[in-house]
Amino acid sequence: MYYYIKGTLVQKSDNYIVVDANGVGYMIYTSLNSMQNTGEIGKKITIYTYLHVREDVMDLFGFTTIEEKNMFMQLISVSGVGPKAALSILSVTTPAKFAVAVITNDVKTITKASGVGPKMAQRVILELKDKMKTDELEIDLEDESDDILSDNRSEAISALVVLGYSSNDAQKAIKGIDGTLSVEEIIKKENPNIILVHGDTTTTFAGALAAFYNQVDIGHVDLSQVIL
Repeated sequence: MYYYIKGTLVQKSDNYIVVDANGVGYMIYTSLNSMQNTGEIGKKITIYTYLHVREDVMDLFGFTTIEEKNMFMQLISVSGVGPKAALSILSVTTPAKFAVAVITNDVKTITKASGVGPKMAQRVILELKDKMKTDELEIDLEDESDDILSDNRSEAISALVVLGYSSNDAQKAIKGIDGTLSVEEIIKKENPNIILVHGDTTTTFAGALAAFYNQVDIGHVDLSQVIL
């Protein structure tokens, strides 16, 4: 019904935001990642939405990126996974890192989400692994057995994505690198010019600390601004 809603952010709660669009206030449930990306009250934002219709209620869900919305749609297509569980998963990982988790059978990453146990995580992996197309995930699966399924390599892909690489660039970066190397050694081998950290999470702290000790420039991504 609604592809996106563009308006002014007027309220932020624990699991939803309110966007004023032409005098109408839309209550939109969203993930913690999208919540952080919306910024300050009063900001003009665009939210990509999905209307979930049940017998007794209609709930509007929305995200700051189309990639996160698409991943949400994939998640709720899994049997037994409702919108709340999907939001929970997207609140603890990014779409790119979630895609890597599915491809590499990484149950641990998915079960970090509140209310998501091993059985649900395994079902998500089982049902989504074949549905996810290479072009959607921007990951080359041609040499899956040699590259992506290596624990160190899959962790390195995730780490490089966190550091600002696209999933495709991260996959290309680790091709040909010894799979026995540690994640830190792989990242050091790539020697990025700058490490981009986002938000105020543990990942931000760890990334900034790694950059400091390796004498690499640090960039902090805050909404639409990059502070160097």
